[in-house]
Amino acid sequence: MSTETLGNVEGRDIGSGVSIIRERTDVDGSGPRLHQHPYRETFVVIRGRAKFTIGDTEREGGTGDILVVPADTPHKFAVIGPEVYEAVHIHESDHFITEWLE
Repeated sequence: MSTETLGNVEGRDIGSGVSIIRERTDVDGSGPRLHQHPYRETFVVIRGRAKFTIGDTEREGGTGDILVVPADTPHKFAVIGPEVYEAVHIHESDHFITEWLE
């Protein structure tokens, strides 16, 4: 399967105050490098597992978990395979703003 972005939607394009990324992958270790946003991001894990780094904390997120990253908090995640990871990432902004830190 590899990695698929099932759809990125910026809220301003549909009259919403939130933007969404839908992602699905079976690539062990895949995920974005360390970054932050000037708004909260909420991860809704539909299936699979990933190791999340949120600020100074590391935790595993799995099927059914919801993780909230505060504004201006460095974060990243890496998929724990071989299961498929599928999630919805909700950005509390009408458009994506990302500062890459690594």
